[in-house]
Order: sequence, then C-alpha cells, then structure tokens
Amino acid sequence: MKRQIILRIANIATSLLLCCLVLAAATSLARADSDDGIVRVKSAVSMPEAISRIKADISTKGVKFFLEVDQSKLAADAGIKLRPSTLLIFGNPPLGTQFITANPNAGLDWPVRLLLTQDENGDDWAVWTDFDWIAKRHNIHNREAQFKMATMVVKSITSTITTK
Repeated sequence: MKRQIILRIANIATSLLLCCLVLAAATSLARADSDDGIVRVKSAVSMPEAISRIKADISTKGVKFFLEVDQSKLAADAGIKLRPSTLLIFGNPPLGTQFITANPNAGLDWPVRLLLTQDENGDDWAVWTDFDWIAKRHNIHNREAQFKMATMVVKSITSTITTK
C-alpha cells in the first residue's frame, strides 16, 4: 500500500515536471520580454521561405495583407548595410479597429506589424509587439477577448515557420 502511494506521488511529480518543461519550452518560443513588449519566434526556415509561408497563411486565414517593406533593400539603396529585415503589415479590420475605437492612439500599433529579421549569428526571427503590452501602453481594459484573439492569430501565423 505504501509503495503504491509512493509510486503515485512519483508519477504525479513526474507529470507536473513534464508539464512545466513543456510550458517553459512553449513560452520561450513566443513570449514578450517583460519591459519592451517584444515577442520573438525563431524561424526554422530561411527568411524568403518564412516570408512566403507567413504570407500564404495570412491569405488562407482571410486576413488582409497590406504591405511588405524590405528594410534591408531600402538601407542598401541609401548606401547602408543592414542584415536581412522585412516588415510585413497585415490585419483584420473588424478586429483591429476595435482597439482603435477603445483608444484612437492605438492606431500607432495597428494594423499588425511582423518583422522578419536576421541576427548577428545568421538566425532568422519573426518579431512583433505583444498585444497585452499594447493594451497596457494604450490603457485599454475593455477588449481582452479581442487582444487574446489577435495573439492567437499571430502565434498561429508564426507557427508556420518554426518547423522545416
């Protein structure tokens, strides 16, 4: 009897440890740094492939794609060397405009901006501003469900680049 109780406790402890490890791994894939509100997801594919996958997923989801800005090309045209950096701007107007109706200054952060950039090690990243951070920045307290939906959509879109 004692042995069975000890085994059950050990199994529960192992399960809890596994849950914590999975949660920690998932959190490290897409989390905002506490102070700056930046979320980073490492890409498992090249930047051109990441851009292609993201744009395809945006289209599949019926989200409106607004603009692609090749920042490294703009820098090169100005005689400045910049690692690969492309800004994608997209959104769902019925969802995004709800943030702007809560506080017109939120228009500074909408539509969604997703930056694909390469670090000094050659790793490619998808980077965006955390929606909870945006809510705090603009003192928006009455759109929790909408911010949660926006977070789920961007995490889903960026999940397309985390595997080969």
